[in-house]
Amino acid sequence: MHYRAIVAYDGSGYQGFQRQREGIPTIQAAIEMALARIGQSERIRILAAGRTDTGVHATGQVIAFELPGWRHGPTALQQALNATLPMDIAVWALEETHAGFHPRFDARSRTYRYVILSAPVRSPLARRQAWFVREALDLAAMCKASEVLIGQHDFSTFGTAPQGENPVRIVYRAEWMTCPEENEGGMFYAFTIEANAFLYRMVRSLVGALREVGAGRMGIECFRERFAARDRALAAATAPAHGLTLIAVTY
Repeated sequence: MHYRAIVAYDGSGYQGFQRQREGIPTIQAAIEMALARIGQSERIRILAAGRTDTGVHATGQVIAFELPGWRHGPTALQQALNATLPMDIAVWALEETHAGFHPRFDARSRTYRYVILSAPVRSPLARRQAWFVREALDLAAMCKASEVLIGQHDFSTFGTAPQGENPVRIVYRAEWMTCPEENEGGMFYAFTIEANAFLYRMVRSLVGALREVGAGRMGIECFRERFAARDRALAAATAPAHGLTLIAVTY
């Protein structure tokens, strides 16, 4: 049988999603090991919608796989996986699918969220899911700068295309929201962006530049000019990985 599943994980303890050499902890290796145990097979391989980087999280990663010999249905398989996987990985949904389904190539869009915590004192509870900065941020300025990202553009300033690929991407949504941080008087700023696909480190690079806009160190017009220049050397410092989460893939 062929299956597709939605997987959530805390990427803090892993060297990204993609399987690497033996002994390197990755999300793919952990899931494949769990499937091999359940299916009593030596070799199970999964496909994924995206290869998240080291330290990046997910609540909406989509995977597909074949599990020969399983005859107990998708509900029992989901339960078996969650009983076998490490505590920082969970299968949130699982269903049968057709043999030709590919979670990457069949995807219409992907949505990421990046969280910044602006506060005078760091939050120990948010240290794995939010980028801590001390300066106040101008939400209106970051929203205004984000508007220029909507549509079809060459994003070469903010990312690197896989070898041989076009750096043009279509962004459907790019918006900021806020939520007060309890106890310390800070503020969480969440940047949500949806696109047909992303360049390597594109979201983190965009957040790094938009943080500079919010802090007043880069004007909106300067942001526009750097974006239009299509020059990777003009990007601001890349935001750290731990604030980024893959939250949805649409088909």
